[in-house]
Amino acid sequence: MNVLDYLKKEEIVELGCDLIRQPSLTRQEGPAVKFAKDWFEDQGFDEVTLQEVEPERNQVIARLKGDGKGKSMMFNGHLDIDPITASWEWDPYEPKVEGNRLWGAGIHNMKSGDAAMMCAALAIKRSKAKLHGDLIVECVVGELQGGVGTAHALKEGVWADMAIVPEPYSVDNILTKCVGVHDFAIHTLGRSEHISRMEESINAITKMRKVLDGLDEMKFEARDPDLPGAPRWVAGSIIGGRNREYDLAGPYNIPDFCTIIVDFRYPPGYEIEEINERMKAMLEEIRAEDPEFKYEFEYPIDPKWRVGGMVMPPMGVNPNSEVVKLLKENHKKVTGEYPKKVGAVPPRSYCGNDTAHLAKAGIECCLYGPRGYPDEVEKHVRIDEMVTCSKAMCLTGYEVVTKMKTS
Repeated sequence: MNVLDYLKKEEIVELGCDLIRQPSLTRQEGPAVKFAKDWFEDQGFDEVTLQEVEPERNQVIARLKGDGKGKSMMFNGHLDIDPITASWEWDPYEPKVEGNRLWGAGIHNMKSGDAAMMCAALAIKRSKAKLHGDLIVECVVGELQGGVGTAHALKEGVWADMAIVPEPYSVDNILTKCVGVHDFAIHTLGRSEHISRMEESINAITKMRKVLDGLDEMKFEARDPDLPGAPRWVAGSIIGGRNREYDLAGPYNIPDFCTIIVDFRYPPGYEIEEINERMKAMLEEIRAEDPEFKYEFEYPIDPKWRVGGMVMPPMGVNPNSEVVKLLKENHKKVTGEYPKKVGAVPPRSYCGNDTAHLAKAGIECCLYGPRGYPDEVEKHVRIDEMVTCSKAMCLTGYEVVTKMKTS
């Protein structure tokens, strides 16, 4: 039998639905981790390990063991999901299948990829083929914090010759280059008074307007021709109120503390130190023009924000590397044609992901995963792309771990 005979579409969809049902916001991944651990154990994987990334915060790594005579393959996916938007019209943790769409919280980023890679690994196990290299399946936490889970696994010695990360960039693409991700906070400080005495106050939120205008006016030159839209940045979160706890109970008081969190995406050629210094220079220009302007620049960012956590550097892998060539050929076997794009694929390459840490550790890696249709893409995934992804990953993983190394 062909290894794909052991891969079932209905099981991929069912596993995707089960993963949707496990709430797993960043730092709250416990239910999904427990589910994945139980699933790997129920399926009889050779080795299932819980890694404690932080106190009482685990991730799961499963392994099919080879005899050491071949190369190893890693499938890596994160279980933490993006915050839920206000526009959901039903329980986001209750999956829905409508035609070729699977809807649910986190299915886009990236539980569809998790289901695809887990089922791909299961098919390889079911084939009972003799493995010469290990197949490692990592269900990590904290990718949305800069990849703290994958970095922890590497620190603990979990390594492979090759890796595929099924992030939601579409199976039409194999990505080998992405930007780095840098998060920091800026605080403005004011003086709080009751609205009746507002003339005596300094409004921290009003002062933050100057920072936002300054961010909009900043110029950073592109330094990588493959990524002409980078650097790019956004102040994606803001909160203000009275005192450093942002007390919102007294809107009649002028706010004396305001915070924005900035996400900055940068190409090769930039360093964190340069970005920070240019940001501080912009803030100093505001202070020179406004004696009442006071600020604090926060980096590293406080873990309480559930963002950042560590540097996620730019990623670049040779598009002619072995793992890319194998995946490209296996995609053609599954679909009848090659992926449309291989290499840097803007705007997908303006995303950060765990390949940043894998590539830095010397693992030959790439990105290839299921995506949805353009409308409401972050709420659903295309089922046919889940199946294509799982099949191509299965064939590639099988080819790597069943082949003996040549001397």
